[in-house]
Amino acid sequence: MKHCVVIGGGVVGLTTAWSLAERGHAVTLVEREAEVATGASRANGGQLSYRYVSPLADEGVPLKALRWLLDPDGPLRFKPEFSLHQWSWLFAFLRACRGPVNQRMTARLLELGAYSQAAFGKLNEAARLECISLRTPGKLVVYRKPAEFARVAAKLQRRPAGGPERALSHDECVALEPALESTEATLAGGIFTEGEAVADCYKLCLQLAKALREHGNFRGFVTAEAQGFVQRQGRVVALKSSAGEIAADEFVIAAGLQSRALAQTAGIELPIYPLKGYSLTAPIAAAHRPPVVSVTDFEKKILYARIGEQLRVAAMVDLVGDDLRLDPQRIASLQRAVRATFPQAADYDQAVAWAGLRPATPSGAPILGASGLPNLWLNVGHGALGFTFSFGTAEIVAELIAGRASPVALDGLRLPQS
Repeated sequence: MKHCVVIGGGVVGLTTAWSLAERGHAVTLVEREAEVATGASRANGGQLSYRYVSPLADEGVPLKALRWLLDPDGPLRFKPEFSLHQWSWLFAFLRACRGPVNQRMTARLLELGAYSQAAFGKLNEAARLECISLRTPGKLVVYRKPAEFARVAAKLQRRPAGGPERALSHDECVALEPALESTEATLAGGIFTEGEAVADCYKLCLQLAKALREHGNFRGFVTAEAQGFVQRQGRVVALKSSAGEIAADEFVIAAGLQSRALAQTAGIELPIYPLKGYSLTAPIAAAHRPPVVSVTDFEKKILYARIGEQLRVAAMVDLVGDDLRLDPQRIASLQRAVRATFPQAADYDQAVAWAGLRPATPSGAPILGASGLPNLWLNVGHGALGFTFSFGTAEIVAELIAGRASPVALDGLRLPQS
């Protein structure tokens, strides 16, 4: 039995710890906060989008970004920094904004999404997760511009028949989701994907932490700041932390945005940058008409998901560095959008605002597996799809630590070679 230390108490770290414990390893989880899921796992969009995984980097994005930056309510904001890391990340992102690159990456992420969906089912059954507001209503991506919808619908027609996606007209979108009848927007159409799920990521993390504490192979949580690694003869022998050194056989970095600074202490440069996102969580009463299906507004990059008796509205990609402040203008923009799209869905006057930093790679793919040191592993850079991919990436990393091949091809998912 190996002793494995997992660094990070968000959904990626927790699922990694569970996968390792299930394989018979002794596991310790190190988290700097007093409770789990205080970062990007706290109030994210809640969608488990296993089929809607196209990365942000696409051939049309640079031109769209210019329009978004001129729109005060646009989905993107950018604050230049005197930071080589920011500009090198942006340059790599622009290089990834090519059609063939996007297509290859989307195919890889679709494979990872399908594997993660199966891995979630396995974990949910084994850990007996309860009260996580899990539903499978399907996902509807609505389009405002006819040309954009026609392009996506044509691409869908070229796929093999029998898939879960289908193109819907405006009237068919409203028939599927009657809450859209009140929207101020004129919709060109939508793509509906059956089987896509919604759950409360924060509650899932709490439940999984409880299940870990009861697992026979789990040694416990350590509340401490991870500070670096002790190395001998080319291997990591201990984690340096504010609680002292923690010795182990294997180490996994799964600490979200903090993973970059921690990896640097071992001479590893991770190409991850924070994509700041915002959410509103508004209570739903009996008089409200919330959407039943999970809805994403393609042009505005806003998603709407009913999670229990609350409506979660999440949006925006702000490239503003390591800044967690709630921007009143962005929150007001989100309020305007949700009131225009679903005016009767929830009590927006009681909405709770949140901001989180999503650790993203330029390509949009997570970085999994080997770090360059033989017993230091990576499970980082999931961006906006951390909840969706966490179950699959945890299983992949656990398999690699066990000395077995990855169940999913890792092309495009490894640490880039400098």
